[in-house]
Amino acid sequence: MKLEHLLLGLIARGPSTGYEIMKYLDTHGRFLRSNTTMSQVYRSLSRMAERGWVAFSVDERPGAQDAKVYRLTPEGRTVFIGWLRSPYAPPSRFQDPDFGARLSLGIGLMSKEDVLELIETELNARYAQRVKYRFRDRRLGPLPEGADEPFARALSDRLHYNGARDLDDYIRTLESLRTDILDDALERTNAELARTIVIPDDAEAATVQGADR
Repeated sequence: MKLEHLLLGLIARGPSTGYEIMKYLDTHGRFLRSNTTMSQVYRSLSRMAERGWVAFSVDERPGAQDAKVYRLTPEGRTVFIGWLRSPYAPPSRFQDPDFGARLSLGIGLMSKEDVLELIETELNARYAQRVKYRFRDRRLGPLPEGADEPFARALSDRLHYNGARDLDDYIRTLESLRTDILDDALERTNAELARTIVIPDDAEAATVQGADR
């Protein structure tokens, strides 16, 4: 997923300044694309304006730096919708944000059928991935001289089991989402899921916030 597609999707929701976009990318958007810098955002916005995908007006702010407010042009909307509806090729890593970005940015623009087709494509790719790699040959081969062989092999096994469990959890999550969409049960099951979300206590929250700084 290119940064331009993400920016088009954000501006499609309403006119935004570069600062507002960056603020989103630093919070909610960090799950769609990490480590995006302000300079990357402004360079992309500049290229998008040159291509006619976005236009901007200047918001004069007495006592502060004037801000450019970007809005989507008809051409930009066409480009974004074209990407959103283009064939989805699942990446090799299910942890990559491509699938989630399409699903999130497509809210309000994709029909139920579009969403189901996207989920089905992703699930089929992960089913095939599980069949192909779950029982692959994972022998480590020669280890460095002096290595603790039992520990090294146990650690390798644990990483494999963790990855397998994460993929299985991911597949079950998508299967559940697909079922809820087909049964028109999203609102009901969302309420149930909300009660299962773990909320860290004050000490855990402080540790997490400190690590994010």
